[in-house]
Amino acid sequence: MAERDEALLNRARALEQAIAEIGTTLDETTTCRELAAFLAGHLHGSVTVDLLDEPGDPVRRAASAGPTDADGGSGASGGAPGDAPGAFGGAPGSAPGGAPGGVPSSVPGGAPGSAPSLAVPLAVHDEDPLGTVIVTRHGGPRFSADEVAVLRHAVRLAARHLGHARRLAATEDTALHLQRALVAEPGRPHPNLEIAGGYLPAGPRALVGGDWFETVRLHFGRSLLVVGDVMGHGLDAAVDMNAYRTALREVAATDLPPHRVLRHLDSVVAEDDARRPATCLLVQVDPARGAATFANAGHLPPVVFAADGSAELVDLPVGPPLGTGVGGYEPTTRSLAPGENLLIFTDGLVERRGEDIDVSLARLAALRLPADSGPEQVVEEVLGRLDAHHAEDDVAVLAARVRVRPES
Repeated sequence: MAERDEALLNRARALEQAIAEIGTTLDETTTCRELAAFLAGHLHGSVTVDLLDEPGDPVRRAASAGPTDADGGSGASGGAPGDAPGAFGGAPGSAPGGAPGGVPSSVPGGAPGSAPSLAVPLAVHDEDPLGTVIVTRHGGPRFSADEVAVLRHAVRLAARHLGHARRLAATEDTALHLQRALVAEPGRPHPNLEIAGGYLPAGPRALVGGDWFETVRLHFGRSLLVVGDVMGHGLDAAVDMNAYRTALREVAATDLPPHRVLRHLDSVVAEDDARRPATCLLVQVDPARGAATFANAGHLPPVVFAADGSAELVDLPVGPPLGTGVGGYEPTTRSLAPGENLLIFTDGLVERRGEDIDVSLARLAALRLPADSGPEQVVEEVLGRLDAHHAEDDVAVLAARVRVRPES
């Protein structure tokens, strides 16, 4: 009885260790290597882990380990796709046991006198197998009931982690496809205007958020430049962003002045309680007159870079964000000389946690760019110098410069 109690205690310790060591990341190969190393150390045999990427695909060797790997040897390793041999010397990809999808059911033993082997489907109970785990003990006794129990528990644990990782990856892939569908290319401005834009999402698991920029070609050689920021983050903000963008294109096509475009947008959005508020900055650029007319709905001011690379913030009256229904937007016009670059942006470019916004804007205004920079270089320099690639919020920027026509 004492011997049996000791065996049960050892099994419990092994299961506890399996929980701690298997599935430490969402990476499939890492999980398979952790499983192989654990089994090699506890069952004192050679272990291979073969995976199915999709039902019906050939198995691929994801990891392998030998008894020395768990004791400070070379460590569990992954294998190249398609190099997995059969469990008992069959052709590559063959599997004994006849389970669906080319994955064997549990198969003990082997030919008389051969090394004891176990082949277990990499699955959780009745779920479709994700692959196969094969353990072979060379020069040792057959596997005990306790060892088989540890093997099955570790394999089910790894299968559970692999299943979670694959479902998460599928969900993220769906979300990214949806986000790509929401991101339309900006329109084309009039050819007499050079532009360059950039968008940086916040975090590695998002493609878009609530920030956007847009250009709309107008009559008489003019162009409307837009940058906006929907309050909030994530896919919900991206959906509202797309709605704002679509509405703005429709209103801008009427060729209203910028402050009236904002007024119309504000009234439309205010009627929809489900729509999030947004800040927005419009700039109507008229290269023939060398002028830019601004209208601001709760947004940060733009900056103009002179031909010598120095920067100047444009002082604008600020109306309420879109969606409040309050209105009250005012136009402001200033000159835009040849060689000057206008930069409009969202707050993620300049804001820093715990810092006053005036300090953040002053940092931007203090930049000195290379002389005669074009819009593309302005965007590149500003994003780099303000370390926008590590910003905590989405970043959208749009730079524009009047195109100088060569004299005939």
